[in-house]
Amino acid sequence: MSRILVIRLGALGDFVQSLGPFSAIRAHHPDARITLLTTAPFADLARRAPWFDEVIIDARPQWWNVPGIVRLRGRLRGFDFVYDLQTSVRSSRYFYLAGRPPWSGIARGASHPHANPLRDLMHTRERQREQLEAAGILSFPAPDLSWFPPGPDLPIAFALLVPGAALHRPKKRWPVEHYGALAAMLAARGMTPVVIGTAAEAPLAAAIAEICPQALDLTGRTEISEIFGIASRAALAVGNDTGPMHLAAASGCPCVVLFSADSDPALTSPRGPDGTWPALLRVPDLAELPVAEVAELICSLDGAKRNPGPA
Repeated sequence: MSRILVIRLGALGDFVQSLGPFSAIRAHHPDARITLLTTAPFADLARRAPWFDEVIIDARPQWWNVPGIVRLRGRLRGFDFVYDLQTSVRSSRYFYLAGRPPWSGIARGASHPHANPLRDLMHTRERQREQLEAAGILSFPAPDLSWFPPGPDLPIAFALLVPGAALHRPKKRWPVEHYGALAAMLAARGMTPVVIGTAAEAPLAAAIAEICPQALDLTGRTEISEIFGIASRAALAVGNDTGPMHLAAASGCPCVVLFSADSDPALTSPRGPDGTWPALLRVPDLAELPVAEVAELICSLDGAKRNPGPA
């Protein structure tokens, strides 16, 4: 039995963008033992997935941490093929720690390099697909996502709001008072606003509830894997360019994703299960994006769902 290693560390959005590649790798190696190397926040999600026989955690030791590097080297050795979907400077160095096995990625000396000089200008979805094609994977079946848990019971008609984003990227956040005003509009239309995010984002949910008491706060109360199931039952989701919106889009939920100049949707936008683009709004400064413009896009969401992507 061949042994395959897949490397995907990254942030939540990056991990979600790799669900299709994970499925394609498994379909290409149906009888192999496939191991995923990832980081601790995504280990539980990965263990639920049907594509891996083993999930191991990369503690990302500092390069001067000799015992940690030795342990990591031991985990990287013995594989017949490695798919490096992280394709970072760090993961490329793993090629040498692993003993230079057959390798798909961008590491110097890789047997199956993704050599497109424009790869960094491609959306993650297309970039990973082209990388796998260069490694001989030509079939990309739609991934089976039925393994995601349904999550908690919620009102019949509800909309997801995702007001958070990485703390070190404050410009990626639409003002919380705007989310509150939008929540009030949704509630007036008979739709319960449901706020999701990490426990650290509970103050955002509280601020929204001050403006819209009907809002339901689920921040810090859901597992990552449950967000998918919740979103699959939502009428729509509105949020910043952040990980939970990738799960919402992957579930097929109609999404409106808000971008500032701090990130480029052509490279990082969430995508639907069949590759479709969500409805996108991008302005230089999200503080200047009016609530009325977001509400107008929500009203035309049926057309927005067929968005061909950013120009």
